[in-house]
Amino acid sequence: MSIKLKISGELAQTLTCQLDPEQAIYSNANKFRWKTTNVSLETRFSSPSSSDAQGGDTKKGGFLQQALSTATEVGKRALGGQSLAFQWFRPSGGSGLVGLAGTLPGQLRAIELDGSLGWFAEREAFVCAEEGVAFNIAFSKLGVGLRSGEGFILEHFTGQGTLVVAGGGTLTEIDPSAYGGKVQVHAGAIVAFADTVSYGVEFIGGLNAQTAMTVAFGGQGFNLVKLQGSGPVLLQSTLHTNLEREEANTDEQRGILGGGIFDRR
Repeated sequence: MSIKLKISGELAQTLTCQLDPEQAIYSNANKFRWKTTNVSLETRFSSPSSSDAQGGDTKKGGFLQQALSTATEVGKRALGGQSLAFQWFRPSGGSGLVGLAGTLPGQLRAIELDGSLGWFAEREAFVCAEEGVAFNIAFSKLGVGLRSGEGFILEHFTGQGTLVVAGGGTLTEIDPSAYGGKVQVHAGAIVAFADTVSYGVEFIGGLNAQTAMTVAFGGQGFNLVKLQGSGPVLLQSTLHTNLEREEANTDEQRGILGGGIFDRR
């Protein structure tokens, strides 16, 4: 049985999860907001692996293999720019509640995985997932993130259970198959998409005066993310890179003005 969810709000949504006995979720450390006292909070370096999500034996191979597997996973998360550990929530003595939210003010989307397909999510989009949902980093397209210039690192979720993702501003769902089978997307607008959709980086135009002006004055590079195939794609209206630049500018201004009595950080 999937966990019970309640999404509240309009453009600054929050999530409340009801966990019944024998249910558990894991999330990134910066997504947790509150919980009832009968829900335990445990920090772990591990997430469910693909074998866990398929009912495999997590103890197979002994302590050394488990230690190597954990070290590999921590390395993947570090490369993806994530916190090194997950926060796990599990109730005791009855049902309990956990409140979570996304990084940016925006909307949430619950996705039900039935084992037939998985989802890719941008690294800031992941909010939480059930224990039956496996986590991994999509290394096969690592070069895409480096060439796109927008921190486009993907996480891959498979298995069975509920996955919750978040985006900044308003979420829009499209399907490339409705637009000739391919769309071009700003890397900062991507939240998540089904793994039936392929992705890559596409050069727009040649090296000419027009594209040079796009770089100089439009604030964009030569690359857009290409999404091709059939399946749902979630896009956000607020680019995650905009917030990062605003925070950097704010920190720089604080440094210039000094940390006087008006600095309330």
